[in-house]
Amino acid sequence: MNYSLFQSINNLAGHHPFWDKLMVFMSKEAFIIFAFILLIMWFAGKQRTKYTVVYAAITTVIGLVINMVIGHIYDEPRPFVTHKVHLLLQHAKDASFPSDHATGTFSIAFAVLLRKHLKTGLFMTLLAVLVGFSRVYVGHHYPMDVVGSIIVSLVVSIVVYQLRGLLQPIPRLIVGIYNRIPLVPKNTSRDERANY
Repeated sequence: MNYSLFQSINNLAGHHPFWDKLMVFMSKEAFIIFAFILLIMWFAGKQRTKYTVVYAAITTVIGLVINMVIGHIYDEPRPFVTHKVHLLLQHAKDASFPSDHATGTFSIAFAVLLRKHLKTGLFMTLLAVLVGFSRVYVGHHYPMDVVGSIIVSLVVSIVVYQLRGLLQPIPRLIVGIYNRIPLVPKNTSRDERANY
């Protein structure tokens, strides 16, 4: 079933130049979009939004570390290693499960959603879905690799959100240091100085 679904998606590659370019871009460069959104949130947002950016970074790092551990325990070959696929991008022959790209983007999206930035979080989640789809489309991952990434991202996001009180010194320190830097944009108010 996993391979059949992979074939259904990957067989779309190589027939539509526009979609091929879009999927390659999303598969390769999506992190730039997510980083740009987080930068806007950081520089334009108030104190609470800056905390969200730090929690999103923490969530992503933990998710990717878990991926690394899983990859060492369960070394599933990439689709292009064991099958003939439409490979639109070259890639190292490392572990396929789970997808780092999907984990990274979903971790950010879920972290932002859980912090109640609903519009931004939903937009990022849609982008993350597109990233996950693109990783299968270009031939780098099976669908279950992406599903595994979504599960890792969701679990880590919820755990980090539940432990935000314990983790709070980290964003407080980072935001505090930033707020002491002269001449950088700041968007704070008395209410925004509360604990988050």
